[in-house]
Parts: sequence; structure tokens; C-alpha cells
Amino acid sequence: MLELHQFRHSAFCEKVRLVLAAKQLPYSVVEVTPGVGQLELYRLSGQRQVPVLVDGAEVIADSTAIAHYLEAKVPEPALLPADPALRAQVLLLEDWADTALAAGARLALVQAAAADPVLRGGLLPDATPAPLRSLVGSLPNGVLSGLGQVIDPGGLEQLRANLQQLSALVQQQPYLVGSALSLADLAVAAQLSLLLFPASAGAPLAARGVPGLADDPQLAPLWAWRDGIGAQVGRP
Repeated sequence: MLELHQFRHSAFCEKVRLVLAAKQLPYSVVEVTPGVGQLELYRLSGQRQVPVLVDGAEVIADSTAIAHYLEAKVPEPALLPADPALRAQVLLLEDWADTALAAGARLALVQAAAADPVLRGGLLPDATPAPLRSLVGSLPNGVLSGLGQVIDPGGLEQLRANLQQLSALVQQQPYLVGSALSLADLAVAAQLSLLLFPASAGAPLAARGVPGLADDPQLAPLWAWRDGIGAQVGRP
């Protein structure tokens, strides 16, 4: 069986989980503990970052490399169009999601977590000891106030503008490229999971998100689209 080494709340791991769900591939999960677990991951894959997929003797790191590996392993349903122009659009959008959108979403989440103790505690790995989880959650907001400066208002507004454009797009068509689900949809949906956590995130994160984005009425169609993509591949 496939084995996914992950951080549960990593958007890149979510991207791989969505690909696995779309391909209807069973897999087991190894939750990596930051620090010690990453040393084990280095011995396994030669690097310390998640996600890492193990398929027998094959060890694949990086969400895009994993997606391409799974596309070759299980061609149907196809997540990369055969048409060269559509395929190029999918790959460009995937790269945008993994770079610009990922950076903006990550910084916005850090800003939100600096002011929300429940969010801070919920983002810790599942293996975090309860006393440490409690300590992090109970830190006064002022202690982490500097984190709120990581993203400037202009950066947040650029992220909002990009999300509004996406929201307008998905109201006109069910998929970002062409007429079928693609890797672009899964990559974008995965990054959106950091801005408003889906039901699959579990307690206490489900339905929590970045204030000003998660509760923006103009973005409601985007969150509905994201949830619809998850439902289509069989995830809540």
C-alpha cells in the first residue's frame, strides 16, 4: 500500500491527499513529528520536507513530483489534459498555486494564528504533547504580536484581489481549466484550505480561518467551489 509521510495541516500534503482521492488509491499515513521525525524523513528520502510518498521501493518527495508519479501510475481519471494548450494552462496554474498563492495563504494564516490561540494550538502536529499544546494555545496574543507584521496590508489586499478573481472565475465554470477536473483545481483547492479550513481538518480547525477572508461574502462562492472539489473526489 502507498504510504504518505505528511504534516496533517500542510497545504502541499492536502494537495497529495486530493490527488490520491481523485485516483481512488488507498494509502496509509505517517504523521511526521517536526524535528525528530524530519531526521527519519531525511534518512528515507534525502530531504526533510513533506510530503513524501513511498510506493514499495519508490520514494518520491515534493507534491508536484508525487502528482506526476501518480498520474503515470494510474492514468485514469486523468488530471493532466492530453491537449498541449490545456496541459500548459494546468501546469501554470498549479505552479502559481504552489508559489504565489501558497506564500500569501501561509503568511495570512500566520497573521491570523498570532491573534487566535485556538488556531495556534490546532495547527500543531497531532503528536505534540498535550502540555506543550496547552502552553502554545495559552500564550498571550502580545507575545506573538510580531507575527502579525509578517504580511503587510498591501500583500493581504493582493491576496484578496487574487481570491476575488478566482471566485468570479469559478462562478462561471466548474473547473479552472477545460471541462474536467485537473491538477490545477486540486492544487488551488489545497492552498485554500489554509484560509478557511474544510470539514476534513477536524476539530478544532474545521470552519475556522483567516478573518476578513474566510468571512468575506464575495469569497463565499470560492469556498463552496473548494468544498465541491473535495466532495467530487470523495473527501468531506
